[in-house]
Amino acid sequence: MLQALMGDCRASFRREPVLWGIAFAVALVHLALAGRYDAFRNELYFIICGRHPAWGYVDQPPLVPLLAAGTQIFGESIWLLRLPAVLAAVALVPLSAGIARALGGGTVAGWVAGLAGALSPMLMAISTTLTTATLEPLGWTALTYCLVRAVRSGEGRFLYGAAVAAGLAMQAKYGVAIWILALLVGLIATPARGLFRQPTFWRAALVAILIGCPSVIWQALNGWPLLEVIKPAVGGTNFTGTPVHFLIGQVLEQNLVLAPLWIAGIVAPFLGTRLKHARFIAIAYPVAAAIVIGAHGKNYYLAGVYPSLFAVGAVALEAVPRWGRTVWLVLACAQAAVLAPVALPILDPPVLDRYLARTHLAPPPEEAAAVGAPLTQVFSDELGWRSLEAQVAAVYRSLPEQERAHTALIAADYGEAAALDFYGAADGLPPAMSGQNQYFLWGIHGFDGDTIIMVNGDPSRFERLCRSVDVAGKIGAPYVMPYENDRPIILCRGLRRSLAEVWPAFRRFR
Repeated sequence: MLQALMGDCRASFRREPVLWGIAFAVALVHLALAGRYDAFRNELYFIICGRHPAWGYVDQPPLVPLLAAGTQIFGESIWLLRLPAVLAAVALVPLSAGIARALGGGTVAGWVAGLAGALSPMLMAISTTLTTATLEPLGWTALTYCLVRAVRSGEGRFLYGAAVAAGLAMQAKYGVAIWILALLVGLIATPARGLFRQPTFWRAALVAILIGCPSVIWQALNGWPLLEVIKPAVGGTNFTGTPVHFLIGQVLEQNLVLAPLWIAGIVAPFLGTRLKHARFIAIAYPVAAAIVIGAHGKNYYLAGVYPSLFAVGAVALEAVPRWGRTVWLVLACAQAAVLAPVALPILDPPVLDRYLARTHLAPPPEEAAAVGAPLTQVFSDELGWRSLEAQVAAVYRSLPEQERAHTALIAADYGEAAALDFYGAADGLPPAMSGQNQYFLWGIHGFDGDTIIMVNGDPSRFERLCRSVDVAGKIGAPYVMPYENDRPIILCRGLRRSLAEVWPAFRRFR
């Protein structure tokens, strides 16, 4: 399968210079912007998780943490941290074109499919940071490509390719299970169900399970902590709104002008026989959307579906006259240009702040944590971490040297703790602790709690726990999230009970 894909790419390079020009432009834009802002909250957390290698973590599989930590082996580099995201964005262009060509599309269908993904604000934004969502579009699209090739050719080798794509995607983010289930429904509901009669299908399924199961086994051995993490979202803390509201958001965030393309990808397979092999994809979309909506998922949880739909739609609309296609794509580019500063770190924070105020293009919050973001939640969560570390380090250095040796450092959330661990090594800070997610399982690092620096805590709570409580400083910086700004740094001396005894009360999986 990999040889076939590489062969497709080589042949495509020779006959489709426009497609590869698009891929080159995507690479240039993302490489130029990769180091513009500081590390994202989750990126810092993934780096620290990756420095504690494991088969799984409380809230994600191991692939992205290991990638994130690997980019920092030779020293701190935000640009290198984003390089895997850039490569994923670039690879998505020829891969989307590959689906179009596998469905019988020509050169135009190929580069239109690739361009559509490049002009999607949601896909742009996902590729600006290295998170578990970053690799989803690539993994989901690779899985779809392999299944299309298997359905059209009947060759079992493509089923093994689909298995590898599914297994690796599962090791990046468990959300691929939604697309796998949706695709299975699509296959069962169409003549493509013939794949199930092939022994190769079941052998390939076993390969996918073997690749994807280690982190699932880790979850089982640790009491399924992920279920506790996602329970609040499923319970309704995400602001998904009604199904109609959710779908309107999908239209807008994929570039309004491109809506006819991916909608055609859902409808066209049932309007004739040319795209009959794509019917399983068209059926899979509403299934996946229903799962995400029913689980109160965020808008970007469906991002991985759209490159495949763009490819199907590009084949369906290939017959549009050249002048009409040109006008339409120019409008799509214009729409993307207007939204690009909201998705990409093009503007400095003060300029972006003014741009959002004048254009009213700031995306609505998708969860309670996003309410009040001065910029967008992603951009605000890329700011202030170095300031936070410096502010905490100043308090730590103010302590007598003998006291510093047994001072524990506790942060309210994993973002703060990871920032202290990542940036604090140069200032000699002790390993940070937090009760949130994986940090809780890493425990108290042998500290007894005689002296604690609590970052972003509640002084009244610590007055009940400590013999002496002082607000020794504050954290905060311009444009950071409200719950990270003007918050206290608490100095607790004389914990009334040992830190090991009270540590379970800090546990917070969400």
